[in-house]
Amino acid sequence: MNIQMMDLKRQYAEIKDEVQPKVLEILEGGWYVGGPEVKNFEEKAAEYVGVKHAIGCANGTDALQISMMAAGIKAGDEVITTPFTFIATAETIKILGAVPVFVDVDKDTYNIDPALIEAAITDKTKAIIPVHLYGQAADMDPIMQIAEKHNLVVIEDNAQGIGAKYKGKMLGSLGHMATVSFYPAKNLGAAGDGGLILTNDDEFAAQIRIIANHGQNERYKHQVVGVNSRLDAIQAGILSIKLKRLDGWNNKRRVVAEKYKDKLKDVALVPYEDKDNYHIYHQFSIQLENRDELQKFLFDNKIPNAIHYPIPLHLQVAFENLGLGKGSFPISEKIAENIISLPMHPDLSDEEINFITDKVKEFYK
Repeated sequence: MNIQMMDLKRQYAEIKDEVQPKVLEILEGGWYVGGPEVKNFEEKAAEYVGVKHAIGCANGTDALQISMMAAGIKAGDEVITTPFTFIATAETIKILGAVPVFVDVDKDTYNIDPALIEAAITDKTKAIIPVHLYGQAADMDPIMQIAEKHNLVVIEDNAQGIGAKYKGKMLGSLGHMATVSFYPAKNLGAAGDGGLILTNDDEFAAQIRIIANHGQNERYKHQVVGVNSRLDAIQAGILSIKLKRLDGWNNKRRVVAEKYKDKLKDVALVPYEDKDNYHIYHQFSIQLENRDELQKFLFDNKIPNAIHYPIPLHLQVAFENLGLGKGSFPISEKIAENIISLPMHPDLSDEEINFITDKVKEFYK
């Protein structure tokens, strides 16, 4: 049995009859950066999420940095976010010379706990970046209420959540801006890197386009110091094809997740889905004791797995200047000690699910 963490070969087999001619069409057309394919994808993505503007860029990390630049985040500013996320969320804050201010997460959803945010706000706070971890929404209503009260910008880190919903609304449409990653392993992945910034704000959209294009609004007329971050045409063409299938793929992930939950509920803490959320299971991550020993056991049985994430950001060497030691964010730390992600993709078969879950249960006999 050849189990994959994310089976891109199976996915490609489903779409190759559309993808191959599209790639050849783009190559023969000679417009590889920007152009009609990128514009077409941006329009489709904006319509899908339900926002006015979608602006492509090179990757999800750039999307975060550009969004903060558009919001005017500068050296010395503070940005509130979660310590239990991939480093891109906080490293982009630090790249701009700003200070990441961490707030612990909710024990059930693993997303930033809104009840703890207000206590972290100072006169230097300029933004909040909630992360929709593993494909489940952060609790956005109280976050937006806090932001409005304190005049803060909210940037959704939606790298893992395109297609997920909060109270019936698409993630990416709830904050002032939102970022998306199209890393190949994402629910909507490119054949390489790619990113997207979403917003309903015309001024933010205009700034984002300028910043992502070397700070110019006309050729050789640079309004600000920007960056060079573009979504290329081939990736846009492939993403347009995949976007049509995204809801179907996400629904299949939900079916896989329910099968996992049913089989593992007696041996592990399985993912919780808040009643207001439509979870799309970018990862299927469970918590249990002896996680490291289980990981080795699964690898020995040729079952791929991963730990998302083994070290909370406040304990990373890169952020030691913040002076936050062990015990600063106990919920994030406990999750990091016990979490493990099992294979998750729309094409996971019942035979594979049964094999994986039987091995997990065998380890805990």
